[in-house]
Amino acid sequence: MNPLASTKCVRLVLMALTAIAGIFLTVGCGGSNSSPATNPVGFSNSSLNGTYVFSSQGLDNGGAPLNVAGTFVANGNAGITGGTIDIVDAGFPSIPTTTAQPITSGSYSVNSDGRGRASLTSAYGTYTLDFVLTSTSQGLVTEFDGNGGGSGTIDMQTAITSLTGSYAFSLAGSDAGGNSFAAAGAFTLNSSGTITTSVEDFNDDGAVLNEPPTGTATLGSGTGPGAIPLTSTSFPNNSFDFYPIDSTHWKIIETDYNNFLAGDVFSQTSTSIPTGTMAFTMSGGISAPVANGGFLTYNGTSFSGSEDFNNNGNFVQQVAFTGAAGAVGPVGGRVVVGPLSDFTPATQLVVYPSSGGLLMLETDGLNVTNGAAYVQQSGAALSSSQAYGFNLNAFNTSGPFLENDIAQFTTASTGLNGVIDISDNFGNGSISLVSQTLGGTYTIDSPATGRGEVSTTANGSGYVSFIFYAVSNDQFLVLETDSIQIGAGTFEAQSASGSAAVSQAHMSFAHPVVKAHAASRRK
Repeated sequence: MNPLASTKCVRLVLMALTAIAGIFLTVGCGGSNSSPATNPVGFSNSSLNGTYVFSSQGLDNGGAPLNVAGTFVANGNAGITGGTIDIVDAGFPSIPTTTAQPITSGSYSVNSDGRGRASLTSAYGTYTLDFVLTSTSQGLVTEFDGNGGGSGTIDMQTAITSLTGSYAFSLAGSDAGGNSFAAAGAFTLNSSGTITTSVEDFNDDGAVLNEPPTGTATLGSGTGPGAIPLTSTSFPNNSFDFYPIDSTHWKIIETDYNNFLAGDVFSQTSTSIPTGTMAFTMSGGISAPVANGGFLTYNGTSFSGSEDFNNNGNFVQQVAFTGAAGAVGPVGGRVVVGPLSDFTPATQLVVYPSSGGLLMLETDGLNVTNGAAYVQQSGAALSSSQAYGFNLNAFNTSGPFLENDIAQFTTASTGLNGVIDISDNFGNGSISLVSQTLGGTYTIDSPATGRGEVSTTANGSGYVSFIFYAVSNDQFLVLETDSIQIGAGTFEAQSASGSAAVSQAHMSFAHPVVKAHAASRRK
């Protein structure tokens, strides 16, 4: 929810400062200038040490599509010593000749609770990432500056030498007209990086088509990105940069300025859809934002489950649905699911299995939504005494505007407490950046299914409410249930020990696909 609607002092600060600077940063309210109290987890500046891949998808400060991806090198002592950044902003006055730019300077800080900031300077200027670490190798990200706002991830990079293999991918964003656009597909690369077999589904503002992409992928050098065209009959000029996290997961960003897509590429170790219970979330929209989540199962011939959905602020919970599954396609394990019965907002989906979950795309022409489903581990549940990092990417209908939240909280028997960093991007040149004390209460379904409900406060006033779906004891998907804001996200258990990440290694949570206020302001 909009902190300006729930916290009086922040609303007054906005009224006073928006006209002066177009952006403000405030911490706390009520006569105190001190920062909100944090939960000590054991993180520090030394927790970031190495080369990390980062990403953010959202809108710039004028409401145009803005995608950011790249790498930075952290020295373990608050310094950024190198890296590369791709910034694709439809609001730029001219298209950059070369998208990827070296990071020439930067710095970062990490609090004990895992929240931190990284400022990255390049030919594009200085961009700031607000993050919460879930381990020394992973975290969740929002952009936290006056350029725009968005959400993404941060992952330690492992060097790779070959691209050979099979992959599935999921993309979301906008077309050149500012319309909602999403895609999903699969391809196989040979030892030269050339696509040998492929399939891709597109949903551009409700116009659905299926075409095989072609091209040859090349690895980058140093901290620079790789490149892959992914061209097709309808999209002959598509070009993407990608930043490999490891051999099984890339971050990918479109750089041709014909459309504004970004997302994830995952390896395919199997083209079979997993059976059993899976937690999922999807989000998007054409004329109005929509998000849904719940649990689904696949029995080899059909899908069934129970979903909650928030359709432009109209929230309905635990609706049973079913959907027939078509034959497995010859490439990438592609399966058409439909007709779906009692599933909002879609009547048909296509799904692709991957190491990053079951990638899902709506293909019925009624709406544009995408997301992913993840096999639920047996006994997955929220701990009553655990530290978590949280991210929410949402669209507020009262502005309308885009909101991105980063938080850290620790659970107790029925409640939680921590700090939340809120970025409200109003799309008119005004962005508010606030850090507030986070509180809340939660309930868990009985009998326990891995589903629970949370109501939160920011600086003591009512804030967001959401449902969570347990993937494992460490990973939870989030669906916001408020009437004026629609969003999805995740929260993950934290471990500052420096051991392997406790969270799911491959995660691509749903991003709201919202129509930009101004798709392109280039002249």
